[in-house]
Amino acid sequence: MSRIKGQGPLPQIHQPGHEAEVDFSDVTIRLAGELVTCYLFSFRLSYSGKVVHRVFASAGQEASFEGHVRALRTLGGVPRSKVRYDNLKAAVARVLGVSRARAEAGRWIAFESHYGIESFHCRPGIECAHEKGGVEGVIGYFRRNYFVLVPEVSSLAELNETVEPWDRQDDTHRIGARSKTVAECFALGQPLLMPLPEEPFETGRPFTPRVDRYGRVPVRTNHYSLADPADRQASTGRPARFSPGGPRPE
Repeated sequence: MSRIKGQGPLPQIHQPGHEAEVDFSDVTIRLAGELVTCYLFSFRLSYSGKVVHRVFASAGQEASFEGHVRALRTLGGVPRSKVRYDNLKAAVARVLGVSRARAEAGRWIAFESHYGIESFHCRPGIECAHEKGGVEGVIGYFRRNYFVLVPEVSSLAELNETVEPWDRQDDTHRIGARSKTVAECFALGQPLLMPLPEEPFETGRPFTPRVDRYGRVPVRTNHYSLADPADRQASTGRPARFSPGGPRPE
């Protein structure tokens, strides 16, 4: 349901294979004996209600890209129309006023172009939470049913192996008064998705490290020294590459 200010609620109608919603939410797990906060990525097709979940250690850009890539691969295609987001940090560099206008991050623009995704940025604030209420409702359901008893795992890979069967189990549910299950509705919409590109998107963060005047290679907040003093002197300002033995000048 959607709501317009000063009017009553309006039903949202979605076409098969056309729209989706994405969100992150924090979850608590016991990882290798330690209680930690992780982040649940959810990608939901609006028509069928089919959802793909994935748990990550952070909600950063690399996690968002990997979540999208895995979701699209699982679904077997890309929505033909809008994918709804709030101010997803992976995508939005700056919110422009209170409208839907956003200055998008460069890597996000490349990601959109690679898959042909049309981003729809919801307006900020609780009044516009209904604009992607489907995925927010699913996240609440998923957390209440699978994370109230805190999962105990040795790794996130182990947890995600469990999350996949949970998603398939939820495919047997019916949404509202529908006669068809989520799985049956997905079967109608899946052939209408756009095909995936031949090459997957590189989800890692690209960078070209360079040797500084101290003979070190800065990588984010860390600095790595070149082992050979001759390399340090001759390589200042040049690109460096990484090998098992450490960074080396190109």
